[in-house]
Amino acid sequence: MTIADYHRFDGLGLADLVRTKQVAARELVDTALARADAVNPVLNAIIHRMDDAARAEADHCAGLGPFAGVPFLVKDLVQLVKGEPYRAGSRFVEGFVPDHDTELMSRFRQAGLITIGKTNTPEFGLTPYTEPVLFGPTGNPWAPSRTPGGSSGGSAAAVAAGIVPLAGGGDGGGSIRIPSSCCGVFGLKPTRGRVPTGPDYSQLWLGAVVEHVISRSVRDSAAALDATHGPDVGAPYHAPPPARPFLDEVTQLPGRLTIAWTAESPIGGKVHADCAAAVRETVTLLEQLGHVVVEAAPPVDGPGFAKAFLTTVCAECAADVRDAGRAVGKKPARAGFEPTTWALHLLGKGLRADELSAALRLLGATSRAIGRFFTQYDLLVTPTIATPPFLIGALQPKPIERFALEWLGRIGSGRLFRLVGLLDQLVGQAFDAVPFTAIFNSTGQPAMSVPLHWNDEGLPIGTQVVGRFGDEATLFRIAGQLERARPWFDRRPPLVTAPR
Repeated sequence: MTIADYHRFDGLGLADLVRTKQVAARELVDTALARADAVNPVLNAIIHRMDDAARAEADHCAGLGPFAGVPFLVKDLVQLVKGEPYRAGSRFVEGFVPDHDTELMSRFRQAGLITIGKTNTPEFGLTPYTEPVLFGPTGNPWAPSRTPGGSSGGSAAAVAAGIVPLAGGGDGGGSIRIPSSCCGVFGLKPTRGRVPTGPDYSQLWLGAVVEHVISRSVRDSAAALDATHGPDVGAPYHAPPPARPFLDEVTQLPGRLTIAWTAESPIGGKVHADCAAAVRETVTLLEQLGHVVVEAAPPVDGPGFAKAFLTTVCAECAADVRDAGRAVGKKPARAGFEPTTWALHLLGKGLRADELSAALRLLGATSRAIGRFFTQYDLLVTPTIATPPFLIGALQPKPIERFALEWLGRIGSGRLFRLVGLLDQLVGQAFDAVPFTAIFNSTGQPAMSVPLHWNDEGLPIGTQVVGRFGDEATLFRIAGQLERARPWFDRRPPLVTAPR
């Protein structure tokens, strides 16, 4: 199979070739590995290869599952693969090899996906860009000097570059949707509780994190969710079951929907003209498709939400550092972590119980307000992020900020960090760039980034579409309608289309 032939198909299309014996799973795996050899030195999307294991699995592929024989990549965060190193983008975690698969990884295997490696991620998935000290930055296939987003940046870059048709991702504040926007691919964050988090976690980031895939086609995303959704043993809660397979929804017309839209940042920052244009272009298309569109935004205390969400992230970061120490059997030390991670960990350790409780109450009140908003509208359309893909390093702490982080880290006091206010400034910069996604991690609603717009520089600009809690069905219907009206599958970056 040539690379050009490989790129003609999505995951379901490749699996059909395997089932009908037009191609062997081993041939697909070899093609994917060859593609990785060609482009990964430029992108740094894959940080661990599993060539031998993948080829052995392909040789014994029974053709079962919706993605039988399809090459796949796993994000190296949260998802454990038995016998393969796990690092979470952290120097401190190096050397840890899990003795079991997570439940979601088991379901990926049962779906027939063959994992060829693991993708790059920022340390503990804390940033909306993928630039860990451990492995170095991942580049964007559309412009390698620019970010692919984060924290699933390695996965999105690998899909956009044509290494695999779909790859694993996780989304705690936008980490599927942000890189999908930056890389011109499709990414859906399912409803809270839709996808299992066991056996090691009851919930992730207090329920904010949901895992799924990043893909080129809408139907691959739907079929992957069909294969993986549903509670596992000991789940504390789960999303309402779907009325029918998600894959069936992709080809169903959504009916005439009432859709709210806004291009204004809920945090109050600036939105780049290209991102606002992408939303207006999408709104025009939705109107042409027969939907009612209304400019309206949920009532949100943006700055209050950002501070409350950061508070919970600090608490979870402190727990992540502690758990990492237990996993590798050594005491966490500042030298093993990036300065921002260590600072967030110190802030989390210094939180009072009433501060965390107050933050959770504000997040709960935000969810109630947004829930009432969605009694009036079927969907909400916003930019996915507030800027086109930015240059690698643009959101990294400046030298003086890094010096202050390291100096305060040596002192080891979260209280001093709060007094100085440095972390508020750094997080403010991040929220300025990505103000639209984290709110829907807090509410638990499903949301997706759809690749409908490219700016004058040829950079992809995603549009976010948010649905009601538990209603991925409507999102898949509208995504399928948009994909048919303005196909993006064959729009590929120069890194893919250039002869090699």
